[in-house]
Amino acid sequence: MRIAKIETAEVNIPLVTPFKTALRTVDHVNDIVVRVTTDDGEVGYGEAPPTAVITGDTKGSIRCAIEEFIAPSLAGMEIENLDGVMRKLHGCILKNTSAKAAVDMAVYDLFAKSCGKPLYRVLGGNRTEIETDLTISVNEIGEMVSDSLKAVEQGFDILKIKVGKESLKDIERIRAIRDAVGPDVKLRIDANQGWTAKDAVRIIRTLEDMGVEMDLVEQPVSAHDFEGMKYVTSRVNTKILADESVFSPEDAIRLIQERAADLINIKLMKTGGIYEALKVCAIAESYGVECMIGCMLESKIAVSAAAHLAAGKGVISRADLDGPSLCRIDPYAGGPVYEGRRILMNETPGLGITGVPGFDA
Repeated sequence: MRIAKIETAEVNIPLVTPFKTALRTVDHVNDIVVRVTTDDGEVGYGEAPPTAVITGDTKGSIRCAIEEFIAPSLAGMEIENLDGVMRKLHGCILKNTSAKAAVDMAVYDLFAKSCGKPLYRVLGGNRTEIETDLTISVNEIGEMVSDSLKAVEQGFDILKIKVGKESLKDIERIRAIRDAVGPDVKLRIDANQGWTAKDAVRIIRTLEDMGVEMDLVEQPVSAHDFEGMKYVTSRVNTKILADESVFSPEDAIRLIQERAADLINIKLMKTGGIYEALKVCAIAESYGVECMIGCMLESKIAVSAAAHLAAGKGVISRADLDGPSLCRIDPYAGGPVYEGRRILMNETPGLGITGVPGFDA
């Protein structure tokens, strides 16, 4: 099974409501999708969102990286030589992690198909179901409370609360949501790099003193501020999750050794796909650190690849894979089934995706 063709297309999916964070506001998933075809006609799919404010990748840079660098480099390579393909993929161009992730997941899709198994089983897992949280975009307090109550009514018992725009008002936001949803709903707070280290400590300690329990606080300070992350982690009781601070296995080692966070958020668009994400999993497991699997603003293809990784690796104890739940429609056929907070893994080979707009009629 050799790589014969790598193609790109574009998918545009409206969101149920605008997605708002401290970094951006988006109302559509507008991603690049990838199809890798082998010489025997088998296909694998991947996806990359242009998240320039985090990864630096745009639609143009993703397509250029894939079409002009990655595709020529991988042409003719055997899918069964997975390690060789991945080494070539990561060596043919620097950075461009989203482009690499899209091709990586398509290759893993094909590799699992060559094994006749769903990808999560090839990765060693046996969890057939994952629970995800649901993101509550940053808005005025009343709207966020309303959105949180709607999510709970839909069956979600873990909410990811976006904050980081107004540090003092964030205390009011979080407390109001906790009062509204009650004590049994887990709250994950995501500042998206929006606070200073001192503000983060003040905000988190104030909430702790109020008795507002939080499952974790994600990326309170700037991605490159490892000292700030360590400052916050060492001064609060709530667990601190590193997200934008961890792109590579090297980042994970440094962050863990410096005790700059309690948890690591793995995203395929940061690591460049499953191959490097598996290294982060191995590092975290060796240090006894739990991971969360997350996503950018992605649709079902990329989220399904992340779900297969989560189902395959026990060190991943939390999931933030609500991308498909935020989309107004599902344009794809096959793959895992998304039922509110539940993600039910497919037992068909690979990712299980069988139809993608832009490629299939």
